[in-house]
Amino acid sequence: MPRTCARLAISIAVIGLLPAAAAAAADAPFFFSTGDPDGKIATATRPDTGAPFEIESADDFALTHATSITGGTFTGLMPAGASVEDVVVEIYRVFPKDSDVGRTPNVPTRVNSPSDVAFASRDSGSGLTFSTNLLAASFTAANSVQPGGIHPKPGETTGGDGGVTDEEVQFGVTFTTPFLLPADHYFFVPQVQLDDGDFLWLSAPRPIVAPGTPFPAGFTDLQSWTRDAMLDPDWLRVGQDIVGGNPFPTFNAAFSLSGSVVPEPSTWAMMLLGFAALGFAGYRHARKARPASA
Repeated sequence: MPRTCARLAISIAVIGLLPAAAAAAADAPFFFSTGDPDGKIATATRPDTGAPFEIESADDFALTHATSITGGTFTGLMPAGASVEDVVVEIYRVFPKDSDVGRTPNVPTRVNSPSDVAFASRDSGSGLTFSTNLLAASFTAANSVQPGGIHPKPGETTGGDGGVTDEEVQFGVTFTTPFLLPADHYFFVPQVQLDDGDFLWLSAPRPIVAPGTPFPAGFTDLQSWTRDAMLDPDWLRVGQDIVGGNPFPTFNAAFSLSGSVVPEPSTWAMMLLGFAALGFAGYRHARKARPASA
């Protein structure tokens, strides 16, 4: 084969491989779930509308690579006949990131809690769409943390606000503006504003069991936390601090997240170096195969 033709063929082959390699790198899926609700506890969580006051409940997830989070679900209780006015999803990092570590907290500990302020957020007015799916007309949680049930120390341990029964509803959320998150340990905080009553986020088993997905190696599945506007910027552990007891319970919350792993710059660099080496090797082979001049 003439040297010019060989160069052209090698270049076309290498260029032809690039879209497939890029697709393979960009399409690595991400999925995480804490599993199905276990009926142990339900915690209030609603956005800041001024009145009534804001309540946040949080549970954690971990990313080992930069990831684009494009959707998710969370499951909780709603009063029959209530309508959804707003949905907010916040992402927090783990304390002490995004936090003032110089102040004195009003809670037993901030170790492994969400940070003071959110890392990123989306709401149904901007960057988020949602749907609802009625799973059961009646579902009972054995205990709850409802508005008014969150207190600073030394009165943080109340035992909870007792059992509650309502409709079990799963929210599906699509992030029209995806969360692009670097590898780290995070908390997921969904909030729902209803026209009547409060949304209560249902717990999930801790430790996680099937159909939930385990945490990646090197990360610990943390307890769920909560706070209201009066406790902010501090957080309380739902089981250990609020419910209490000996032994005290610990909880996850029922949610899932989905998206795709984002290739890191080093990954692209290695791919391009590999293609360059392939092209050079092919070029050398073409030169060696060229007939000697007469």
